[in-house]
Amino acid sequence: MANEDVAVLVPVYNEARVVADVVAELVGRFGHVVCVDDGSTDGSDAAARAAGATVLRHATNLGQGAALQTAIEHALTLPDVSYLVTFDADGQHQVSDAEEMLELARREDLAIVFGSRFLDERTQAGLLKKLVLKTAVWVTNQSTGMRLTDAHNGLRVIRRDAAAGVHLTQNRMAHASEIVLQLGRTGLPWREHPVHLLYTDYSKSKGQSLLNAVNILFELTFR
Repeated sequence: MANEDVAVLVPVYNEARVVADVVAELVGRFGHVVCVDDGSTDGSDAAARAAGATVLRHATNLGQGAALQTAIEHALTLPDVSYLVTFDADGQHQVSDAEEMLELARREDLAIVFGSRFLDERTQAGLLKKLVLKTAVWVTNQSTGMRLTDAHNGLRVIRRDAAAGVHLTQNRMAHASEIVLQLGRTGLPWREHPVHLLYTDYSKSKGQSLLNAVNILFELTFR
């Protein structure tokens, strides 16, 4: 297996309808698939486990940042893991993008590769969502000193030494800026890579397309 030394980390909250399909795509292409069920009430944990993931569970809903921190801590206990990939559970991320980002990290000896939906025109985010996300990028870049085009994309490749510098305290959406800040402070080499996010009927039906962007901006402004 080309990516046997990779742990894919998937925070999960009430994604029983889609999480099995997401996990099934990942299993067999990466050495470890780790889902952290963040207090779901719809059987998401059972669905992810049946599809082949290792499942850790929070007894109550703590937030995506907390789930991601739990996943990172677990991955760092696995001695054969050299790279961590953060990956959303709702079907918006594509496995092919993760594989390309890993290939880039290995080829150029990068510690961090951030996915960006704004480096090409494939992702159709919608005008209002794009405006909110671009504003969030500006706020994040001002506070972290980084110069990203998409600071709140959940698809990332993080080498083990960089992941050891991540200690998230922002449990909810503001963790996306916090992880950028902490990874930037490592001083390790990084790049962005274009990715195609799929805004599916499922994610739109949950209100994720715009609501998540607004939540990110709210937490960045008022945290």
